[in-house]
Amino acid sequence: MVPSAPGVTSAWVVGSPGPLVTGPLRRAERPTPEPGPDDVLLRVRACGVCRTDLHLAEGDLPPRRPDCTPGHEVVGEVVAAGGAVREVRTGDRMGVAWLAGTCGRCRYCRAGRENLCPASRYTGWDIHGGFADHLLADARFAYRLPEGWGDEEAAPLLCAGIIGYRALRRADLPPGGRLGIYGFGASAHLTAQLAVARGAVVHVVTRSPEAQRLARELGAVSAGAGPPPEPLDSAILFAPAGSLVPVALAALDRGGTLAVAGIHLSAVPPLDYDRHLFQERTVRSVTANTREDGRAFLSEAARLRPTVRVTRYALGQADRALADLAAGRITGVGVLVAE
Repeated sequence: MVPSAPGVTSAWVVGSPGPLVTGPLRRAERPTPEPGPDDVLLRVRACGVCRTDLHLAEGDLPPRRPDCTPGHEVVGEVVAAGGAVREVRTGDRMGVAWLAGTCGRCRYCRAGRENLCPASRYTGWDIHGGFADHLLADARFAYRLPEGWGDEEAAPLLCAGIIGYRALRRADLPPGGRLGIYGFGASAHLTAQLAVARGAVVHVVTRSPEAQRLARELGAVSAGAGPPPEPLDSAILFAPAGSLVPVALAALDRGGTLAVAGIHLSAVPPLDYDRHLFQERTVRSVTANTREDGRAFLSEAARLRPTVRVTRYALGQADRALADLAAGRITGVGVLVAE
C-alpha cells in the first residue's frame, strides 16, 4: 500500500460480498479524521488478521457502515488526541481491540457486563478498523500494551488473546481440568498456552498437520483429527463449524461445559438430549469481551509471555492475507505490518 498524502488515509474497504477469489476487499482513500474529545488518532503500525475480518469480507457479517475497513487487532502510535484525553501523549503506543464503545448507562454496563450492551460498537464493523494507515479510536477503549512485545506479536493479543481469555472463562475449566480445543488458529494457539500454564490437560482437535505439530510444541497432551482420548471437563469451539457442536458436547464428561467462541457459526445439527445435554452438560456462547477482560488478559500475558506464531504480511497485502486465512494456509496468526 503506497503511503498516503498528508491529510489522506489509505485503507482497505469491504466491497461486494462474495467468495474471496472475487476480491471482496478494495483499496480506497478518505480524509484522515480529526479526533473528537475522547478520541486518539493512531498511525497503524501492525494489525492482526482475524477470522471475523474474513466473515465480514465474505458477507457472513454484513458491514454496519458503507465502505467499512476491517481490522480490530491494532497496534498504533498516537499522532493526535482529543481535549478530554488524559495520560496519553503523542508518540505513545496503544492497542485497539474489537470492543470500540458502549453506552455506559444500560443495566449491562452498570453490572460490569458491557459486552452485552445493546448499543455496543465494534472496531472494523461499526467503525473503521486497522486495515489502513490511520485509525480513530475512543481512548477509553484502547489499551496500554505490555513492555517488551514487538508490534507484530502484540497485535494478536488484542482479539485472539482477549477473546480466547474470555472463552476460557466461559468454559468453566476446573483447576487441573481436561480442556478440549476444536480448531487451532490464532485464538486457540494462545488460549492453549494460557490453559497449560494454569495446569490444565489440553487436547486439540484439528485436521491440519501443521496445527497439530504446533499444538504439541505449545504443550498440548494430544492433537489430532479424531475425538479426544479421554472425557473432557471443558471445551472451546474456535472453528466456525456448527457441525462440531454435538461432537464437542458428546466428548464432555458429566457436568462439562462447551464455550462457542466465534461471532459466526454455521448451522448446528439437531442435538440428542441424552447424548449431548443430559448429566448437566452445558453449552455457552461467547459475546465480545469487556475492557476488564482485556486488562486482565494483557496482564497475564505480560507475566506468561506466550509464544505468538506470526505469519507476516505488508499492509498492502491484506487481500492476500485473507485469502490465505480462508484457504487454511496460516498456522498461528497473520499480521499486517505498516510498510
